Amino acid sequence: MKGKRVFITGGANGIGVCLVRTFYDAGALVAFCDIDAEKGKSVCENISPDILFYPVDVSDEKAFSQVVNSLINRWGDVDIIINNVGISNFSPLVETSIQQFDNILSTNLRPVFITSRALAIHRNSEEGKRRYGRIINIASTCYLQSEPGSEGYAASKGGIVSLTHALAVSLSEYNITVNCISPGWIQTTGYEKLSASDHNQHPAGRVGKPEDIASMCLFLCAPENDFINGQNIVIDGGMTKKMIYEE
Repeated sequence: MKGKRVFITGGANGIGVCLVRTFYDAGALVAFCDIDAEKGKSVCENISPDILFYPVDVSDEKAFSQVVNSLINRWGDVDIIINNVGISNFSPLVETSIQQFDNILSTNLRPVFITSRALAIHRNSEEGKRRYGRIINIASTCYLQSEPGSEGYAASKGGIVSLTHALAVSLSEYNITVNCISPGWIQTTGYEKLSASDHNQHPAGRVGKPEDIASMCLFLCAPENDFINGQNIVIDGGMTKKMIYEE
């Protein structure tokens, strides 16, 4: 990844922090955005002051588009975009307002379109279409299974999976691959507090870690792995393949 320019959304917490650190350690130039300004600054202080941080609410279309275009102008281009930002906000269906539903979609789903569109517009030339490029979208196993009150989250993650293959086809002439990762249970804090029963729910024998997602992102971004395109890769320790019966 040396010299590659990487932009990560939602990089101040959870999987996002791991992505920032992983790509920086791999030699990339890294920029990220997040609504949490305090945590974002802390990430830069803890990893490197060379990392660029943009505090922004991605559900604000104009503000987020400005950040994306500002970064492209600053670097001259972006090689890798990882659309990681997401909120869940589960609530009973009868208590969920249309505004709450829309807010989840505008936070989780719409930014994937905004970043991808901005990169396509920037590279819409014969020379631009020959450059290396990667877009990775972080969905969830909730695209195919749900909990009560997860309508907005499930819809947004299912939308990301579908948007991924649409973008892969639309960007086929741009030398940009577009793939999706659907994490299962990824524990971002207090891993040591998990119980044996937590781990045993997974055929892999353990709950997932952010590094499991970051390592796949690195793999997908390797220049030689350009034949993987339009795919949704489930990383859940086999949990969605295990049949569970209640006695």
